Parts: sequence; structure tokens; C-alpha cells
Amino acid sequence: MMNYATTYQANWLPVILRAIEVWLVIAVVEVIHGIARVAFLQPLIGDFPARRIAVFSGSLLILAVALLFRRWLEAASRVDYLLVGGVWVALTIGFEVLIGRLVLGLSWERIFSDYDVLNGGLMPLGLLVMFFAPLIVSRFNR
Repeated sequence: MMNYATTYQANWLPVILRAIEVWLVIAVVEVIHGIARVAFLQPLIGDFPARRIAVFSGSLLILAVALLFRRWLEAASRVDYLLVGGVWVALTIGFEVLIGRLVLGLSWERIFSDYDVLNGGLMPLGLLVMFFAPLIVSRFNR
């Protein structure tokens, strides 16, 4: 006989799979956002300031995607929404590191500069928004 915790954990798999699918949409949106940042904003104000501003516009895009897919995620509880956000954050960090190092050839220093809050990096703020985005937009279901 399965107990409640085991049954509940078994229900996480569909939520995680949907979270990954929505994250793929987020990844495409953010890649396009990054291309636009480099093409239009970076020439005007420089690389690091453009990346800092893009954290805010990127956060809005993440909230928009989360809002569009909020019902499709079929998350049933706050824990589910936070699980979705956690999956998104983990996939994003992995994606940033892999693409940064293997495709773009960025140095570790350059990659970590976005995460260095003491020196103006705002990526942790964007990841915080990403983590809570599913929970935030779940309020629109009511």
C-alpha cells in the first residue's frame, strides 16, 4: 500500500515534464531576447549594462510565458508551482553554462560576472523571478 507522500511524489513527474516543455519555450524566447539585446541595446550602452537591463525585460518575458502556460502546467499546489520554478532555474543555469562555454566560448569569469551581485550582476534576481513566476501567475487562475 502506497502512502500519501509516495502517491504525491508520483504525481510530480507529469508536472516536471510539463515544466521542461514550457522551459523550452522560455529558452527560445530568451535566446531571441539575447539576440535582440546584442543587436540593439549593447551597441548603445555596452555589454554589461545591456545584460543588466535585460534581466528586467527577460523577467517580464518569463512572467508572460508562465502566464500563457499557467493552466496547461496543471500544477495542483504551491509545492508544484515551486517545483516548476526550481526546474526552470536548474535548466537555465545549466543552459547558460553549457552554451556560454561550449558554443560561445565564454570564460568562467564572464559567465559568473552575471551572477556576481556585489559587482552589479543581476542574474540572481532574474532567477528569483523565474523561480517564483509559476506561483505568481497561479494567482490569475482564481
